[in-house]
Amino acid sequence: MGYARKVGWVTAGLVIGAGACYCIYRLTRGRKQNKEKMAEGGSGDVDDVGDCPGARYNDWSDDDDDSSENKGIVWYPPWARIGTEAGTRARARARARATRARRAVQKRASPNSDDTILSPQELQKVLCLVEMSEKPYILEAALIALGNNAAYAFNRDIIRDLGGLPIVAKILNTRDPIVKEKALIVLNNLSVNAENQRRLKIYMNQVCDDTITSRLNSSVQLAGLRLLTNMTVTNEYQHMLANSISDFFRLFSAGNEETKFQVLKLLLNLAENPAMARELLRAQVPSSLGSLFNKKENKEVILKLLVIFENINDNFKWEENEPTQNAFSEGSLFFFLKEFQVCADKILGIESHHDFLVKVKVGKFMAKLAEHMFPKTQE
Repeated sequence: MGYARKVGWVTAGLVIGAGACYCIYRLTRGRKQNKEKMAEGGSGDVDDVGDCPGARYNDWSDDDDDSSENKGIVWYPPWARIGTEAGTRARARARARATRARRAVQKRASPNSDDTILSPQELQKVLCLVEMSEKPYILEAALIALGNNAAYAFNRDIIRDLGGLPIVAKILNTRDPIVKEKALIVLNNLSVNAENQRRLKIYMNQVCDDTITSRLNSSVQLAGLRLLTNMTVTNEYQHMLANSISDFFRLFSAGNEETKFQVLKLLLNLAENPAMARELLRAQVPSSLGSLFNKKENKEVILKLLVIFENINDNFKWEENEPTQNAFSEGSLFFFLKEFQVCADKILGIESHHDFLVKVKVGKFMAKLAEHMFPKTQE
């Protein structure tokens, strides 16, 4: 009898232990999946608000409704099964987390719904969360909420008036690449506003340095390039990037197709400004730039690059600057264009390119370039 009782107790202990381990596994797995959703741009479980009591983002501040028709299984921690006051509180917290997670998933499925628009009071609390919290997964979720709301024009002014620009810009100092990317996305959305651009210009040098030194083709680098592209839509702040043009050409030559297109957008903004023509011609370009004009390169990349060259050629006052052309150093874009005209067929392989449109565009550009760079030889 004693032996059977011992066996029963051992069996019961194993069953209870296995159940507890399974519950903990489900909770841990849920947190991991939640963080993965946040990394993809969705919302996550931000139950632990840590240093900012009462803070929340999106509309998770609504009262939890356990009668929701979408209610699923709620996994309680092992200690919540005990019929005590502490257990009751633990069960309530577990239900609240489950409700918030369901709402996050619903909002991820319909990010353009009105529910994602936060009121000024809610935006203030999210900014408080960004300012006070040091936990990466909380910062990431809060920045996602800010980024979604900064996509609306009226919210850009509200976030600025709440002091949100320096709060988000401070996150650029973090070493966490995911959090930094989300901060850059928020600033990018906020920068589609003239007043916000005026205040964000003090961070352009830092963003530029971080973008250039980030891992090639990384999400942080692409987010930085997008922000710089938005900041250079007008001519007002383009001069701040004059010393980094050589680095942008380096990224263009070394990067993948997505990076190439993003750098081209930035350079196209600069090339449309006549005041930046000299800076662009002075920039050092890698010798591999000429190899882009081959059969394997994407046609759109070549055509956009030719548009940039044409804009520089049209905007630079060749006649006025003829005496100073010797000031351009070897390896500069000026010398590249000079060789582009003289040795196009031999070095760039134009004749062998399979695309007819590329051949036509290159031929027209070479004729225009010869007019300006070699006026005497054309007589």
